[in-house]
Amino acid sequence: MYILYFLPGACSLATQVILNELDQESTLVHKLDAEHFETLNPAGTVPVLVDGDKVLNEGVAIILHLLNKHENNLIPESGDARHRAIENMMFANATMHPAYGRLFFAQANVTDPAGRQQIFDSAAVAINKLWQVVEAKLEHAPYFGGHDISPADILLAVYSRWGDFFPVDIVLGPHTRQMVDAVLQRDSMQRAIQREQNYSSGAVA
Repeated sequence: MYILYFLPGACSLATQVILNELDQESTLVHKLDAEHFETLNPAGTVPVLVDGDKVLNEGVAIILHLLNKHENNLIPESGDARHRAIENMMFANATMHPAYGRLFFAQANVTDPAGRQQIFDSAAVAINKLWQVVEAKLEHAPYFGGHDISPADILLAVYSRWGDFFPVDIVLGPHTRQMVDAVLQRDSMQRAIQREQNYSSGAVA
């Protein structure tokens, strides 16, 4: 059984969804409940996945580890199609994720309300441009991976929820909204969200 260190609603949610898609059991541990979390990940970020004697960091690296280890239809096995799938995952994790990161940084570090809102607005412009890229990619297929869900879709669906926490106008195009809604409605996602809520409320996950 895997151990997944998480924060509610963070990108660790995508890792839990992948575990559900692969039908793999896991134990959730809130980062703040972990003793000496910095020994697991000196950067202090989630997700962290413990797989036996291995401690794995960085979301995409963890997801690729899981996909390489377990049989699945989420990513092609080889060739150009696999490269494109990894490229799409990196777009989500290394391009879209940091764009949203500006919102969280401003919220935590900028005390002047006007200056903070200016950063929020600037970040929203950049985020909306990236969602336009996503919209263009989805014009001819319902998912990044074509007609089947891919890890990039799961990552992007998780990130799409973050705009609700800030006074910004994040616009998803119709194809993007359809993809995000489809991912959010999947059983793997709903179970992951419910487990996080149960953990936060003190219920058994």
